[in-house]
Amino acid sequence: MKNYSKYKWEVLALLWIAFFLNQADRQVFNVVLPLIKTDLQLTDLQIGTIATVFNLVFALLVPIAGYVGDIFSKKWIVVVSILLFSFATMFTGFSNGILMLILMRSIATGGGESLFGPANYTLLASYHKDTRAFAMSVHQTSYYIGIIVSGYVAGYIGQHWGWRNAFYIFGGIGLIHGIILILRLKDKEDKKEWEKEEEKAGKIKVSEALRIFFKTPTAIVLTIGFSGLIFVLTGYLTWTPTYLFEKFNMSLSRAGFHSMFYTHLFALLGILFAGKFSDKLAVKNPANRILMQALSLLVAVPFIVLMGISNGLISVYIGFAGFGFARAFFDANTWAVLYDVIPKKYQSSASGIMLMIGFGVGSLSPIVLGYLKPVIGLSFGISLLSIIWVLCGILLIYAYKFSYNKDYKKCH
Repeated sequence: MKNYSKYKWEVLALLWIAFFLNQADRQVFNVVLPLIKTDLQLTDLQIGTIATVFNLVFALLVPIAGYVGDIFSKKWIVVVSILLFSFATMFTGFSNGILMLILMRSIATGGGESLFGPANYTLLASYHKDTRAFAMSVHQTSYYIGIIVSGYVAGYIGQHWGWRNAFYIFGGIGLIHGIILILRLKDKEDKKEWEKEEEKAGKIKVSEALRIFFKTPTAIVLTIGFSGLIFVLTGYLTWTPTYLFEKFNMSLSRAGFHSMFYTHLFALLGILFAGKFSDKLAVKNPANRILMQALSLLVAVPFIVLMGISNGLISVYIGFAGFGFARAFFDANTWAVLYDVIPKKYQSSASGIMLMIGFGVGSLSPIVLGYLKPVIGLSFGISLLSIIWVLCGILLIYAYKFSYNKDYKKCH
């Protein structure tokens, strides 16, 4: 595969579809959650537990995936991941109680998806250098579109043909794409560059990767901000379809669609602008990336409050849209910031560490909201999430002023 300049866009397309399915499979559960709850007679706390265990399993395994991604073929890690989580998604449809849901949904699906992130991002980054932030931004649109599409389609399938069929269909499509990846996806092996890296690198040591990561202040602050991001997003993704279903008496398909559409449509529009804008600002000062992330979280705060406290659908939708557009500026810079301050040799491991911490913290959100739901209601619980982003935004401003440029210079 010599013509990397053209093939890199095919890689982007292949990984775009893979990430689309990754996020769609994850969201199916949240959309058909009211049907599962009724059919299997589960409590709100049990539902929150399933989502929390999923994210905990993901968090525990993703650093291993990051370490493996620095050593073995990233192509085959991505392929194994999509096959695993697609099989697990299909078999979630056979669940007959909370134990099987935890086994198939939380453990098997969460474990399969944990392999995907580090290898996926570093493989894409290896093909895109001058176009990295733009490629990452385009790639991120699959997350938004995957959630929008699955929000409506899973709700429609669940409402008309039963919640089990939603898992069968989405899982089956993932298996087909896994076969396509086996045939078309390739690792980037520019031998001159690769051999130089290998000579310098030797074997990757876990202790060294951890030392590098935790001695880089910007990486630590970014990870705290990322953890806050995931905490809010996980709570939002898990409970918002139920919020609209119960508070506004929507049908399941409408609740699944409207809870995801406005947020992720405006996030998609935002990230297409944010990617190129970020690259231009970074030329002037690399630290502008993390400043953009800080402002992203702070701007989103009033919209989080609005979507939680509003009693009218129009104002709820405005809250969804503003929340989505603002957070896109965080998403567009996450991996670019991390890879700016972490040496290439340890980037996959660093990705795994950050994902582990982020999803470990974020995993608590569904069960916290599930516990608070009968006490203070989902409306107030969703609004309270805004406090997390205020604190994280302030911390990222600290990194912009005091650590980013120093860490950037050390790495480069």
